[in-house]
Amino acid sequence: MTKDERFPVAKKIAEKRRGPVLLRGEQVDSSTTDQRLLDSAQNSDWLHTDPWRVMRIQSEFVEGFGTLAELGPAISVFGSARTPVDSPEYEAGVRIGRALSEAGYAVITGGGPGAMESANKGAHEAGGTSVGLGIELPFEQGLNQYVDLGLNFRYFFVRKTMFVKYSQGFIVLPGGFGTLDELFEALTLVQTHKVTRFPVILFGVDYWSGLVDWVKRTVIAEGKASPSDLELIQLTDSVDEALKILDDAARRNGVQNPAHSPE
Repeated sequence: MTKDERFPVAKKIAEKRRGPVLLRGEQVDSSTTDQRLLDSAQNSDWLHTDPWRVMRIQSEFVEGFGTLAELGPAISVFGSARTPVDSPEYEAGVRIGRALSEAGYAVITGGGPGAMESANKGAHEAGGTSVGLGIELPFEQGLNQYVDLGLNFRYFFVRKTMFVKYSQGFIVLPGGFGTLDELFEALTLVQTHKVTRFPVILFGVDYWSGLVDWVKRTVIAEGKASPSDLELIQLTDSVDEALKILDDAARRNGVQNPAHSPE
């Protein structure tokens, strides 16, 4: 009998998280809670089930508020889940997470791999508070190993509320549609004064310059936005400059960072 026959390799079992629930094997399905809530192609059962969904949505808000209420000054870091571990973008995320922690900020990410993991890693290794706010997806993603305080959500809109409510600013690393969604939602909330004005920093000049130029030369030029709206975006390649932008904004808004408090 060979070694492989004596000690067979365990078959990888599909798994998925739905909020706090872990599903494996045949329990895994291809739909999500958000999809079932928003999908209009359904029968009249929704008349009876949607009111009960409100209770689940309420529970997610209660859990998020209760867990993050005493987090203190925090910065949300966004970016692509597809960022390779050996890339300059990943290394930049680690530096950002470390610098934020050393400056007294908690670091909040979506809790996934790639750029999110890099920022969590930097915060974790610096001894700071590393937060991951995960989301149920059709494919399993899970929270990365550097998250010290993690929450899994069923509903995107609840999760987005937590990002905005408990952050003093956003740093946005290169990313795709999900990152762009988070970026433009944040800009809209600031533009419409739904949240206290706070900085939105695009980290990676080469990556983001095309988008900023398009906003300037097309959106603003055609009157779809005001020239002053461009001031909501800060563009940099420097971790030190990003921290200065955050600290200056905190002082203007009267937010005291514990790391800068007098002894």
